[in-house]
Order: sequence, then structure tokens, then C-alpha cells
Amino acid sequence: QLQLVESGGGLVQPGGSLRLSCAASGFTLDYYAIAWFRQAPGKEREGVSCISNSDGSTYYADSVKGRFTISKNNAKNTVYLQMSTLKPEDTAVYYCYTIRRGVNYWGQGTQVTVSS
Repeated sequence: QLQLVESGGGLVQPGGSLRLSCAASGFTLDYYAIAWFRQAPGKEREGVSCISNSDGSTYYADSVKGRFTISKNNAKNTVYLQMSTLKPEDTAVYYCYTIRRGVNYWGQGTQVTVSS
């Protein structure tokens, strides 16, 4: 059974850092592009970053460019989102996502709260 499980969220002060993890099971993560989305209260889910399965190329939303870094560890079948210089507007539930054979797969989400 294909599953994505996020972890690493929490409460952090503005300017702080967190590293989110997305652990995959039931499939080999390296074969698929993986994306991070986030959803803040009262807002639509938005794409944050993604990493290609073919050449490892990455994409970042303008709002996080230069502050967030996506990476993957194939040996651990895990994708990471390193978040630095966090801002209150980064507060959201963060989800990892992939699509396999036309089926969308979402993790359960991990809460990130940036507040002093």
C-alpha cells in the first residue's frame, strides 16, 4: 500500500528553522516527482516546492525561494523540506504529494506554526 507520512512540524519563532520529512512506503520514491504543498487556515492549498524524479531538478514558489530547500535521500526513501528564515505567513499544514499511475497520493500533513 502506497503511503506518504510527514513529520517534523512544530512551533518555531520567526527567523527560525525546521526540517520536514516525507517518508514513502509501498513504492520507490526515486521514480516519482514529489511535491510539498501547504494550507493555511481559510486559504486554499498552495504548491511550495517539488523535486523531479528524472534529473533532481527543483521548483520553488516565489514566496519561499531562497529560504526553503527540497532534497531527497533515496536510501531512506524520504524527501525533506528544509525551511529557514521562517515567517508567520509560513504557518500552515504542510503536505507531501505524488501522483502514481494517475492516482493522487497525499500525506496526512504536519502542522508548522511560526509565532513569537
